[in-house]
Amino acid sequence: MRVIHSYHNTLPADRGAAAAIGNFDGVHLGHQSVIDIARATAEQTGAPLGVLTFEPHPRAFFAPQAAAFRLMSPVARRNRLAKLGVTHLYELPFDAALAALTPEAFARDVIGHGLGLSQVVIGQDFCFGKARAGTAADLVRFGAEFGFDVSIAPLLETQGAQVSSTAIRTALSEGRPQDAAAMLGHWHRLEGAVLHGEKRGRELGFPTANMDVSGLHLPRLGVYAVQVDVLTGPHAGHYTGAASLGTRPMFGENTPNLETFLFDFQGDLYGETLSVALVDYLRPEETFASLEAFIAQMHADCDRARALLSAL
Repeated sequence: MRVIHSYHNTLPADRGAAAAIGNFDGVHLGHQSVIDIARATAEQTGAPLGVLTFEPHPRAFFAPQAAAFRLMSPVARRNRLAKLGVTHLYELPFDAALAALTPEAFARDVIGHGLGLSQVVIGQDFCFGKARAGTAADLVRFGAEFGFDVSIAPLLETQGAQVSSTAIRTALSEGRPQDAAAMLGHWHRLEGAVLHGEKRGRELGFPTANMDVSGLHLPRLGVYAVQVDVLTGPHAGHYTGAASLGTRPMFGENTPNLETFLFDFQGDLYGETLSVALVDYLRPEETFASLEAFIAQMHADCDRARALLSAL
């Protein structure tokens, strides 16, 4: 997948795409339905399949001090879009200059003249341009003027509720990863490099792969049954395990991180990239009266996680 970071001086090979537009945080089923409409046009016309998105997320640009809300990092989003067959990702820097473009200027200078998109697909609630003043109907009008077709995708619902990143965040915050997965169309994953930690898990008989989760929306803290893809290195492959997402109250820590114990695994994962799928919530994080009680609970957690994962 090609990643294009500018709408200025676009290469001929990167023009003419049929592209879905949006932030695509989580790449949930609603996002996938928008991409599917663009895919149909791409297949009919022989155009590249594209996605136009922004980095940072506009919400983070306008409120940089707000609590972390993103469901996935830019790299995780790229990985997910590539799996969906997107060949051209237009990941434009969202800065003051882009934010200041009027809806007409955005349609003309970015979509039409800049990227030369042949078709764009948006959701019914799509807003664009300075102060989010442009509507889906406005983009249809501008498309006719500046040489690109516009398709409007209907909003998607599951079980009578609209699929949205907000609803997914709520499900994760409440410890309902399976409900989140039903809206995502895939397990919610936390991806990142394995960092050196205190190595307490190894001393307790449960060596864990530690990952930083800063900058992301935090699901409910606690212990999860997980599926793990090791994406790099000699141990690349698929594993199952149990993971603790939290502040490690047993040891007086206060910075959240993800510690994942891979079942039936031996090896060194430091520096490698992991994708950890939250499959089921087992229990909240706790403080135990003794290390013996803590270790006994970890054994119980792993036994329960194995049983749950083997039933999938």
